[in-house]
Amino acid sequence: MADVTIQGQKMNQSDRREILVELERFGLLLVWMAIIALFAFLLPDIFLTWPNFSSMFGSQAVLVILTLGLIIPLTAGDMDVSVAQVLVLTSMMFAVLNVDHMWGVFPSLLAAVGVGIAVGLVNAFFILYFRIHSLIVTLGTGTFLHGITLWISDSRTISGIDQRVVDAVLTVRLFGISLSFYYAVAICLLLTYLLGFTSVGRKILFVGKGREVARLSGIAVDRVRLGCLVASAIIASLAGIVFVGTSGAADPNSGTSLLLPAFAAAYLGATTISPGRFNPIGTFIAVYALVTGISGLSLMGIDTYVQDLFYGGALVVAVALSQLVRGRQESLT
Repeated sequence: MADVTIQGQKMNQSDRREILVELERFGLLLVWMAIIALFAFLLPDIFLTWPNFSSMFGSQAVLVILTLGLIIPLTAGDMDVSVAQVLVLTSMMFAVLNVDHMWGVFPSLLAAVGVGIAVGLVNAFFILYFRIHSLIVTLGTGTFLHGITLWISDSRTISGIDQRVVDAVLTVRLFGISLSFYYAVAICLLLTYLLGFTSVGRKILFVGKGREVARLSGIAVDRVRLGCLVASAIIASLAGIVFVGTSGAADPNSGTSLLLPAFAAAYLGATTISPGRFNPIGTFIAVYALVTGISGLSLMGIDTYVQDLFYGGALVVAVALSQLVRGRQESLT
């Protein structure tokens, strides 16, 4: 009888642990649904409408793409704080070539992505060859890139982007949502497959968990980190192209404000779906959970400072939660 009781207690503990694990995995999704329900109750005629949601989905595609690029080096243990400046520089490069120099859309796009690749290689060179912390290097290169952006643009906004770009990003809609949203979904699914179901993804995760152990296991750690930094810059440059298409113009300053939201969403996304791990689907959910709250409060007439409160507070809370999750997982192993 005592053995049966002990076994029953173990089963109950196991069941409770499984429930807690599932709640942890889908906690942010449940919070997102709760936010939607709250504002649907408070603003039923304004918030709970398809035009409102389609606007939110389309307007945040650039942030989603930028954050998806950011989580690649973060997964490998590196921080790339230059991604927002890569976005701004590549968007400006595209605008200068397309508008001022009359280049076609495709050559301008290739040149912009080429700039992104070059930035990723420069970041990797200083980080890997001189063994400087990635935060210091990318902070410096990001500031340097901002200076280049102001130089090539003469500190002016360049408008008149080829209408085909605007159509491909903003004007053409599917189910009422601009195509930029579907580009973000496609990149999210691609990275989900890459990080979760390929040997490359497993190597990136292994390097992020412990570089020395990964090196002793035969993984070319520096090569993996280089690839992650270049991939981050490429995706940031693609976000820059989408950013240009959303407005038909390039501003040398507007995209810089996306850095904090990107980090907030990346760390908040690491608390869901695969807790303790940066993951694309969690990132996707985190972006829209934060934006839903900001949108609801804005519709209630609250001033724009709420955006800084949301993103700043979310970053601190998300980092704290990710540390708690990581510590709990380490204690279990």
